[in-house]
Amino acid sequence: MGDKHWYDHVLMLEDVYNGTGSSVDETEADELDDRTIRARIKSFLDLIAWSEGTSTIRASDDGYNVIVGGGLFHDYSDHPRKLVDIPRYGIKSTAAGRYQILERYWDHYAKQLNLKDFTPRNQDKYAMNMFREVGCVKDIEDGRIEKAIVKCSSRWASFPGAGYGQREVEMKKMLDKFDDLMQDNLKGWEV
Repeated sequence: MGDKHWYDHVLMLEDVYNGTGSSVDETEADELDDRTIRARIKSFLDLIAWSEGTSTIRASDDGYNVIVGGGLFHDYSDHPRKLVDIPRYGIKSTAAGRYQILERYWDHYAKQLNLKDFTPRNQDKYAMNMFREVGCVKDIEDGRIEKAIVKCSSRWASFPGAGYGQREVEMKKMLDKFDDLMQDNLKGWEV
């Protein structure tokens, strides 16, 4: 995730966790390194973008403006709503943004979460709401990344075991990439 979006991400954690700031209770919070928890969440978001192939598109805004198939959009006022034919998989898709969000799901969750546009901040809120929905927030915070990946496989087609008939990244590659992202993200916070 680009640095220009990360500060907003940190500030919005409270919104995403319904005002609790985290799933960690206050007594546990004293024992946990807040920097590590934030790095794990950021790294997991980065992992999704990497596995979905959006953050690897050089001309993109860290994947936030990618349309399925590698095209780009330039207006964040709404989901781009472009149906793209993907003959390699025999499907058509409206997936867009850093987390390849389908139009129909965006419409549902944008209403539920009161998201007014398709900005990077709101795409992050959508993704983190998925974490909450599948019950993997605590897994990510505690470093149980394989467990979190398994829980999220119903949400992202590129995750191992997703079963959508599309390219799935192997678990070992996912875990290795997460470790790399974690190292990079922790370095970014060294003082």
